[in-house]
Amino acid sequence: MIVAGTRRLLCLTAVCCSCLGVPHGAAFAADESYPSRPVRVITPFPTGSGPDTVMRLVAEKLARTLGRQVVVENRPGGNGFIALSAAKAATADGYTLVHASGSQLTTHTLVYKKLPYDPVKDFQPVTPLFRNSFFIVVGTNAPFKSVGDIIAAARSRPGTVSYGSEFVGSPGHLGALTLASAGGVQMTHVPFKETSQLFNAVANNEVAWAFGSAATAGPMQAAGRVRYLAIGMPARLPAYPDVPTVPENGGPAGYTLDAWTAIVAPAGVSSPVVSRLNKAINAAMQEPDMRPRLVVFGYEAYPMLPEDTAKLIGADTRRYAEIIRAANLKFD
Repeated sequence: MIVAGTRRLLCLTAVCCSCLGVPHGAAFAADESYPSRPVRVITPFPTGSGPDTVMRLVAEKLARTLGRQVVVENRPGGNGFIALSAAKAATADGYTLVHASGSQLTTHTLVYKKLPYDPVKDFQPVTPLFRNSFFIVVGTNAPFKSVGDIIAAARSRPGTVSYGSEFVGSPGHLGALTLASAGGVQMTHVPFKETSQLFNAVANNEVAWAFGSAATAGPMQAAGRVRYLAIGMPARLPAYPDVPTVPENGGPAGYTLDAWTAIVAPAGVSSPVVSRLNKAINAAMQEPDMRPRLVVFGYEAYPMLPEDTAKLIGADTRRYAEIIRAANLKFD
């Protein structure tokens, strides 16, 4: 009876595979042979940027692990629409991946009515790549000595304290809106087109403050033109032990601001392939020689399982939904 039952099960499996148009065992064989040709990673980040540099370092390590070339293809512009649309249209076989920002996978769904992709339906999360820390940056000669000073000034003179950001809806913009909301104050947003313009304005006290990363504000900080008041992480960074967290510096309790990038694949890539990529990418990010390279940009490895990456995307989308609604941020 057991043998007969087993035979019936095997026959049923064969019929199911036949109905799906997949030769029996072909899918399993394809997974086991992955990759059998070069893997492409599309990125919306421009060549030479911090995220692009890290992705290329990881690609070199992945090529050694996977035994196949890993090609990074830059498709910047269009708020990431170009890169993610290309990845969405690719065959779901694990040979095309995309390196996306957290914003492109979360808040873009809240501010664009005609987003050309659905982060949840069109993509399969693989893993976050790295997390980016943000500092509250003021000019060297600014009157503010703490985050508490900024909030106190905004409370006494609503709307007169200004802050800058890289663009409307950027992590720095949303972080400042969240800070103002948590502090119960109003501040004036001044968007800039380039980070160099933004931090020149901070250095010259044209705007009171801005959120900046080690990559964007670091050169001005090293030149002594701006200083870091606080960092938006839950704990101080080992690379900046003298920079307190926002709550330590008079800001709202529990306040954090970070950003991250992630590797995702077109929806439908098999679980074994996704699992192999997840393990290989996370191992590459945690190799000893990666940490000093990440520190240069203020990044840290951010390993997660695919299912936890999906939870992160959902959590950050919910995290900013109310702030975006209250600020009426819509781009189309």
